This record gives sequence, C-alpha cells and structure tokens, in this order.
Amino acid sequence: MSRTPSAQPDPRAALRSGLPDRYLTPDDIAVLFGVPLETVYHWRKKRIGPPGFRAGRYVRYDPVAVHAWVTQQSELDTAA
Repeated sequence: MSRTPSAQPDPRAALRSGLPDRYLTPDDIAVLFGVPLETVYHWRKKRIGPPGFRAGRYVRYDPVAVHAWVTQQSELDTAA
C-alpha cells in the first residue's frame, strides 16, 4: 500500500485566509516573509522579529502572535 506524502500548507496562505492550526517553524516564518532563514534567526537573537518560544530544543511561533506582530509593524509604518 503506497502512501502519498501530505503537502505542507503554505504559511502565507494560512495567514491570509485564517490562522493555521499548528505552530509555525522558523522555516515557515522565512517563507512567510520571503527572507532567508538566517534572517529569522538574526531577528530572534536581536529580539526584533515576531516573538517565538522554545519547545524543547525547537523554536516555534504562535500564529496569533505573528499576526499581532505584523499588525504592530504595519501601524508603526503608517505612523512614521
């Protein structure tokens, strides 16, 4: 019996159409914002990007927090 691999949902589409039902990975954040993965880790180190948290040895991002961060960034841009 062959199994077809399940496709990973596109995080950009998920945040446009609603929140995904899973925590996002650094790779998801990189795809979402169209930046290199190294940039995501740099943002985390400098605490200037979306807030993440550790789940064991893994970094994860709550989609609600990412959406709130994007909204906050948008408001900062319009105020400037």
